[in-house]
Amino acid sequence: MTSIDMIATATATHNPGALEAFMRQLLKNRLGMLGAVLVVLVVASAIFGPLIITHDPIRIMIGPRLAGPTADFLLGTDQLGRDTFSRTIMGGRIPLLVAFASLGSSLVVGLVLGLIAGFGPRWLDNLLLLFFDTIRSFPGIIFALAIIALLGPSMSSVVLVIAITSMPIYARVVRTQTQALRNSDYIDAERSMGASMTRILVVHMLPNVIGPLVILVSMDVPAVIAVQAGLSFLGMGVQPPTPDWGAILNDGYSYINQTPWLVFAGGIPIVVATLGFTFLGEALRDIFDPKLRKDL
Repeated sequence: MTSIDMIATATATHNPGALEAFMRQLLKNRLGMLGAVLVVLVVASAIFGPLIITHDPIRIMIGPRLAGPTADFLLGTDQLGRDTFSRTIMGGRIPLLVAFASLGSSLVVGLVLGLIAGFGPRWLDNLLLLFFDTIRSFPGIIFALAIIALLGPSMSSVVLVIAITSMPIYARVVRTQTQALRNSDYIDAERSMGASMTRILVVHMLPNVIGPLVILVSMDVPAVIAVQAGLSFLGMGVQPPTPDWGAILNDGYSYINQTPWLVFAGGIPIVVATLGFTFLGEALRDIFDPKLRKDL
């Protein structure tokens, strides 16, 4: 092996890859690691819920109601005799599904419209801005009440409300990033070589604007979980007997004088999920944002 090969091998050995560099920076961020652990815990409990639960979460059982924790019922029972622990574990599926479905759809639509607004002609940009401002001008709660009253309370209605209200935020971020890059030298070079608008947007614009969006989405997950739980608490989300954290919290509020365990079972998972995604989102921002990124 020549000296040049030895130098190249040593450089490749000591040069960390992107994943390794990301993990090293995440390990240095204590809150980020705590958030990652909490997120993994919440997501894993939702995915593997059927393997964790001890009873059918919607089965009404004959026996003590509003009872405290026992060896058979780890978090007691609710007003209908259902196992609170099993309902809490399975109740995490609805908030996560709503968050991923609504933010995923709003991300895709906002990305497409933002790219068109930032790279398209001036009149189209003004028209899309008017569309974004019109959506954002409606108060969120009033808009949610109107949509749910029109379509009826269900998970799909909640997903639609969150997706519509979140889309203009992502579209504006993409529009701003696109406008900052559209006059770059490499974009002008692509135009002079006859590249189509689709190629410029997909190959050159998209990789540069997707990073900030991922960070923004990760930090919006806690807000979506809170909104979904709030709508379920008000009876406008997922309907009984489907287990849901907001519905469990509502039952706990109704029977707080008889037992506090329903409030704990519905409130603590919301707090844990909110803290986990918030800490992880802030860690991702610190790692990927060039202004906040710390050297290895």
